[in-house]
Amino acid sequence: MTQHDEARTRAGTGSTGSTGSTGSTGPRGIAARVALAVLVAAGTLAGCAAPATTVTTATTATLPAPSGADFSTPVFAGTVVLVHGAWGGGWDWRPVDRMLTARGYDVYRVTLTGLGERVHLVGPAVDLSTHVADVVNTILFEDLRDVVLLGHSYGGMVITGVADSIPERLEAVVYLDAMVPWSGESVMDLVPRVALGRDGELPEVIVPSWVDPAAPFPRDVPHPAATLTQPLALRNAPAAGVRAAYILTRETGPEPDGFQWAADRAAALGWEVHVLEADHNAQRSARGELVGLIEAIARDTADPPPATGSAGPPR
Repeated sequence: MTQHDEARTRAGTGSTGSTGSTGSTGPRGIAARVALAVLVAAGTLAGCAAPATTVTTATTATLPAPSGADFSTPVFAGTVVLVHGAWGGGWDWRPVDRMLTARGYDVYRVTLTGLGERVHLVGPAVDLSTHVADVVNTILFEDLRDVVLLGHSYGGMVITGVADSIPERLEAVVYLDAMVPWSGESVMDLVPRVALGRDGELPEVIVPSWVDPAAPFPRDVPHPAATLTQPLALRNAPAAGVRAAYILTRETGPEPDGFQWAADRAAALGWEVHVLEADHNAQRSARGELVGLIEAIARDTADPPPATGSAGPPR
């Protein structure tokens, strides 16, 4: 007989206790049987009934959805890469990002080296080619294809270089009140009003009057000067072989628009040109209208122009 069998036998037949009562009919035996019955009953309730109730509740209980709520995932609409202008950062495009994302777009907000949250990387070596590489590498390392690439203001210089480098990755390029450079042109050639240093040379960074180092975050920051002086080198005409569109923002008033020259270049290149009633920063002042235009351009199925043409201006 094993120890377990012996223990069961002794529990069932009883043993002589210190009081002299023997077997299950003695006071100790009766107490033990009562205690055992209570434990079995408690074990049945705790081990069987309660867990069964808990599992049933956990697997079947549901919470009603709020009236009118829609938790479905938007159908993928395309990929959009946004490139900010001078002194800015990707932070400035967060609301537009959210609006496009809600419509099913996969959105990337590139912050150029030395600006925005990357301001700690500013230095004399940061030039236009650095910023072009910022965007090219984002597209390549994220393995993005059929991209709608938008550049705002100075960002037009950047996306022109990107389109010349990796046109096969782009579905369309969109210039929002942006510069349209020919090969060999720099920002200083196109907008010579940029403030010069006292000795006639540009300082390491350009700090316009609206850049306030005491302003709360997020905020505009000084812009690396070499990005404004380095000429852009192109192999082909701007956006050659890629569908291109220009959005000119226009404010009411007698003042001539500062980017009309760029819209005229876009029209001469055969691009579609749109006019948006807004100030220069439409990503802040006319987000809904801007997102609508981006969507319309992204959905356009028109064939892009052939990848030909001189990189320089027409003679």
